[in-house]
Amino acid sequence: MTTKVDAVAVRDRDAARVPVRGLTVLYDAQCSLCRFVREWLGRQLQLVPLEFVAAGSEEARQRFPSLDHRAALEEITVVGDAGQVYRGPAAWVVCLWALREQRPLAHRLSTPAGARLAKGAVLAAAKWREIHTDSQWGGSAYRHRDGWAYDPRYGWTYTPPACDSGTCASR
Repeated sequence: MTTKVDAVAVRDRDAARVPVRGLTVLYDAQCSLCRFVREWLGRQLQLVPLEFVAAGSEEARQRFPSLDHRAALEEITVVGDAGQVYRGPAAWVVCLWALREQRPLAHRLSTPAGARLAKGAVLAAAKWREIHTDSQWGGSAYRHRDGWAYDPRYGWTYTPPACDSGTCASR
C-alpha cells in the first residue's frame, strides 16, 4: 500500500524517468564537519533512503569499484541506486532532495541562481575543513604538509617539499 508521503515522493522525483530509490553518501570519516553533516542527514525524515559509507574505505571500493575514490575524498560524492554519481554542489542538493523537510530547498538550489549559492556553500565548507582539520581537505589523500594546495579557481596543485639533505623519498 502506498502512503500519501510515498505517492508525493514518487510523483515529485519523476520516478518514471529517473527512478532513484536509494542514495549512498560517501563522506570523509576523518572530517568532523563531514561526520556532523552525516549525522544530521541520518536524523532527518527521508523520502529517499540515505545510506552512509566512509569514502576511501574498503566497503566503498568493493561496492563502487569503478568510482574515483580519491575524488570521493576530495568532495562529497553521492551514488544513486541506478549508478547515478553526484559530486560537490550537486551531491549536496541531491542529499537535501532526499529529505522530506528539505526537498523544497533542493528544488530552489537546482536553479541556476540556486546552483551558485550551493557552490558557495560547498566552498565555504571546504574552507572550514581546511582550517579545522590536520589532514586538510581529502582526509589522508591530499595534505598541505605534503606539498598540496587547493585554490577554488585552479583545483589542487602540488609543489614538492624542499629536499635539503639530498635524501628525499620519492613517491
